[in-house]
Amino acid sequence: MKCLLLALGLALVCGIQAIVVPQTMENLDLQKVAGTWHSLAIAASDISLLDAKTAPLRVYIQELRPTPEGNLEIVLRKWENSACVEGNIVAQKTEDPAVFTVDYQGQRKISVLDTDYTHYLFFCMEAPVPTAESGMMCQYLARTLKVDNEVMGKFNRALETLPVHMQIIPDLTQGKEQCHV
Repeated sequence: MKCLLLALGLALVCGIQAIVVPQTMENLDLQKVAGTWHSLAIAASDISLLDAKTAPLRVYIQELRPTPEGNLEIVLRKWENSACVEGNIVAQKTEDPAVFTVDYQGQRKISVLDTDYTHYLFFCMEAPVPTAESGMMCQYLARTLKVDNEVMGKFNRALETLPVHMQIIPDLTQGKEQCHV
């Protein structure tokens, strides 16, 4: 009986943990994500992180570059002082090949949820404090500016698996809000 209770308790703890942590892609091949990407859809658990052109997490991914050390350089664009500026951040590798840490407005975790390498990539960036509900932003990246409705549906389903409610900024899905230097 004690073994049954222990097994049940352990299953509940593992089940709860699986709900809190976003499911990441297994065996991410960093070399295959290299190249040009476009931000086609962006979502956040707190819409104020994205609601204005200059909102803190409203960034547009331009390129992903694996480094020789196994890290990931992210080339992005962001509106600052009424201008589109380009910047680079380096995402540091972790033990999980689909999870990185970045120092972007505080220490944050980036998780690659899914990719087929040739058409789309979904990732989420968490707040510095994992329990902060208002701090998660996710993006649907594509190799072209053309939205694939099937992939958009897949992105929506991926967002539904997250522990917080996510709201999508609809005007990004047509590439109209892209920041160009």
